[in-house]
Amino acid sequence: MTDHGHQHGHGHGVRAETDRRYLTGALILIVAFMAVEVVVGVIAQSLALISDAGHMLTDAIAIVFALIAMRISARPPRGGFTYGLKRAEIISAQINGITLLLLSVYFVVEGVRRIVDPPEVAGLYVVVTGLAGIAVNIAATWLLSKANRSSLNVEGAYQHILNDLFAFIATTIAGAIVWLTGWGRADALAALVVAALMLKAGWGLVRDAGRVFMEAAPAGMNPTEIGTRTAALDKVVEVHDLHIWEVTSGYPAMSAHILVEPGADCHAVRLAAERLAHDQYGIDHTTLQVDHAPAELLTVGTTEAAHCAAPHGPSHRGAVS
Repeated sequence: MTDHGHQHGHGHGVRAETDRRYLTGALILIVAFMAVEVVVGVIAQSLALISDAGHMLTDAIAIVFALIAMRISARPPRGGFTYGLKRAEIISAQINGITLLLLSVYFVVEGVRRIVDPPEVAGLYVVVTGLAGIAVNIAATWLLSKANRSSLNVEGAYQHILNDLFAFIATTIAGAIVWLTGWGRADALAALVVAALMLKAGWGLVRDAGRVFMEAAPAGMNPTEIGTRTAALDKVVEVHDLHIWEVTSGYPAMSAHILVEPGADCHAVRLAAERLAHDQYGIDHTTLQVDHAPAELLTVGTTEAAHCAAPHGPSHRGAVS
């Protein structure tokens, strides 16, 4: 006989609405400061400040992507999209990660160029604007830190803002050195430090989003351990076709084919396996097929091939009584 586990609710409407408010607040702060920075940059004829405004533009775009992705992913499943569009958030996180990587490459190239040939930097303007930028970015970072950062989408926007905060701190320190000592290469060294931080954050986002796209098990979750523990449940002969993946960040799912001893209660075994997945591993969405094992599978040394024509994935054997 065949039984399928039920899908638990995944409605987080209140949480998502709160997150949208935090992201929108951060977006307003950044866009307002970016406009001021462009005006000051034009008045002061400072290319450094105008280019930094361009950097803040990427932060604003990152938040806009995150907000759009949150709206799209909240749409209910329909048509061929049986999970809905929840992975829109993962696409957003991937875009944010790639953007950070590209920015880090730009800053490395630009930093090296400025070390070789340091330009004239208006240190005082950089310091004053940098201090204002630090204040704005601390406020924006605080807003985003209150949102649900377990979502890769929100984490992507957060990393953009956090790295911009680091950039402003490094830029302000460098501006003070240039202003007080006239050593122009300090600006370039600050850019290289920021590039290293961006590279680390960008790679983390691309890697984590890539795991979701490649249907890998959530980080820290061991499918072999879960399969072994499920196979050890009472009356279970074998577990195979076990798959564990993430629909989106914070939404793990599991499917498996469980074979039980002849005469065993398939419903009871399914419920026990669901409880194990939920209580020990936080997996709410399970689809479990439970069947009585054929007689030949109860013989020591046989494999699941006797039951499934085309099995895939490792099998986990239970203790046959």
